[in-house]
Amino acid sequence: MKKVLLGIVSISLVATSCVSKKKYSDLQTEQATVQNKLASAQKNLSASKVDLGKAENEIAALKDRIAFLEKGNEKYLENVDNLIAMSKSATDNMRSTLSQLEQKDEYIKYIREANSKKDSINLAVAFSLKKILPNGLNDDDISVNIEGTKVFISIADKLLFNSGSYRISSRAAAILKKVGTVVNQYPKMDVMVEGHTDNKLVKEGAAIKDNWDLSVQRAAAVVRELETKYDVLPERLIAAGRSQYAPVVDNDTAANRSKNRRTKIIIMPKLDEFFDLLDSDK
Repeated sequence: MKKVLLGIVSISLVATSCVSKKKYSDLQTEQATVQNKLASAQKNLSASKVDLGKAENEIAALKDRIAFLEKGNEKYLENVDNLIAMSKSATDNMRSTLSQLEQKDEYIKYIREANSKKDSINLAVAFSLKKILPNGLNDDDISVNIEGTKVFISIADKLLFNSGSYRISSRAAAILKKVGTVVNQYPKMDVMVEGHTDNKLVKEGAAIKDNWDLSVQRAAAVVRELETKYDVLPERLIAAGRSQYAPVVDNDTAANRSKNRRTKIIIMPKLDEFFDLLDSDK
């Protein structure tokens, strides 16, 4: 019986020993497998950490790029705002310039209209003078011209004065009467009388000092004649002397000196009338 029991125990131990070895071997195999997986996982983890670092670096770089772009966009938007402001300023300046040009055009238009009106007045005066003066323009000693915006009546001194004198001659009455009649038809126009001499010095005793004096005295004499005898308002009259310094030709011959000895009667608009013309029709 004892032998039987010992045999059973021995068989059991052997069987148990065999099972344990197999299980141990399996466990070892499983352990190796797990260790391999752990090593692979650790390797993958290390690789993942490297990739994570790269990814983090890329993310940081992208963030920096975004920040740079955002800053650039702000600068761009600021530049756009500046450009818009500059464009608005330029537009305003252009509008202002156009407005000034329009005003300038209007001013030029007013000037042209005023000149046209003045020219019309001067033409009417010249036409009246040509009709009533002796022989019209055919008389070499009297000429009527329009120069600029003024009417000029040039009368040779021999028709108004005796030689070397500033006293009005008797034959001058007919001419000055007609001039006074025409001048009085245009009461809003001023009348300037200019005396002119040649380059020969002429004296009349102590009364005349030089050609300046003679030219002024002759102009004043005509002015007095128009005022006292032909009722031209004195406030319209201007007396001026030019002496020998505004000749129409050279003083190189007797005939030319005769042309330079003359009296000019200039009929011209008053300044206030000129400005009234500019201000009209605005």
